[in-house]
Amino acid sequence: MRTIKFLLQKEFLQIFRNKSMLPIIFVMPIIQLVVLSFAATYELKEVDMHVVDFDQSDLSRQLVTKLQASGYFHLKSRSRDIDQGIREIQKNEVQLALVIPPHFKKDLRSGKSSSVQMNIDAVDGATAGLIQGYGRSIIQDFNAEIQPRATDVQRSGIAAPGMEVIPASWYNPNLDYIKYMVPGILVVLVSMIGMFLSGMNIVREREIGTIEQLNVTPIKRYQFITGKLLPFWIIALFELGVGLLIAYYGFNIPFVGSALLLFGIAAIFMLVVQGIGLFISTITDTQQQAMFIAWFLMVVFILMGGLFTPIESMPVWAQELAMFNPVAHFIKIMRMVLLKGAGWAEVQHLTGLLSLMAVIILPAAILRYQKSTG
Repeated sequence: MRTIKFLLQKEFLQIFRNKSMLPIIFVMPIIQLVVLSFAATYELKEVDMHVVDFDQSDLSRQLVTKLQASGYFHLKSRSRDIDQGIREIQKNEVQLALVIPPHFKKDLRSGKSSSVQMNIDAVDGATAGLIQGYGRSIIQDFNAEIQPRATDVQRSGIAAPGMEVIPASWYNPNLDYIKYMVPGILVVLVSMIGMFLSGMNIVREREIGTIEQLNVTPIKRYQFITGKLLPFWIIALFELGVGLLIAYYGFNIPFVGSALLLFGIAAIFMLVVQGIGLFISTITDTQQQAMFIAWFLMVVFILMGGLFTPIESMPVWAQELAMFNPVAHFIKIMRMVLLKGAGWAEVQHLTGLLSLMAVIILPAAILRYQKSTG
């Protein structure tokens, strides 16, 4: 223990003396958490819209006002020329050209059907789908408001009048996408600290030539590895705590579950990612090589980890590969504990998978590191 203590002192001194590393460890993760939490969102707001109103009635103006009042659409221009609306879409000036036909008010008041055309910029299919869904929902609500209530069931009707659907959104009543994203982004940032810094630390010793000096000392292999990994393990858990405070006070993310449970699982998770980083350091010769390999793995872990796309929506083969993705498991645990208040019973199977990974990866990386005796 005395040897490990001196190694830890040496590592912490190296970390805090390295002026270029300190911002990477302490400043950049906080900035990334704040920026990415606002930027990485699928919420749709302020879609620029061009309105082609052939009716020019009070009812058509009410429809446009309702679209604007929703907060999703912004009226940028209007005309009585469909081609002008399409040209503005082509120039990326607007994303939607709404066409209201003539006799719009007359047809609706007389009980006839009337159609409203939505011309959408669909280069980004995901955004186009949201625009279509939001626009259709608002227009349907508007239609329900202006149509008189039916007094009897029409024989040709599909559904009986009087049936009402009351949605209940659990754990995120306002459907706030930030509450969904922040826990996942926090996991990614902590993972990057653990994997990148532990992966480059030993390689750095090799590059500057101090690894040979350490190899001829009586320091045992487990003491050397512990001294290398433990400082970043402590720093990562500290930054997780700082990130959780920012999430709670800055983004109003609820902390429903147990902090002790979350940090206990995080400690196991950090052993996994640090084991991967250590293994990378044993198969590379330079920090640049270690960085490239670590970045490649992190991109795979992030894209297949359920951060942006639910794992359940992925192909079967991708869902099976996600079983070996530690980031995917911890993102799920983080969201369950923070937002749902999940306890040990709900997350024990995921924690078991992380523990199994730690038992396999960390010893394999330690055994892969060969300590020369001179």
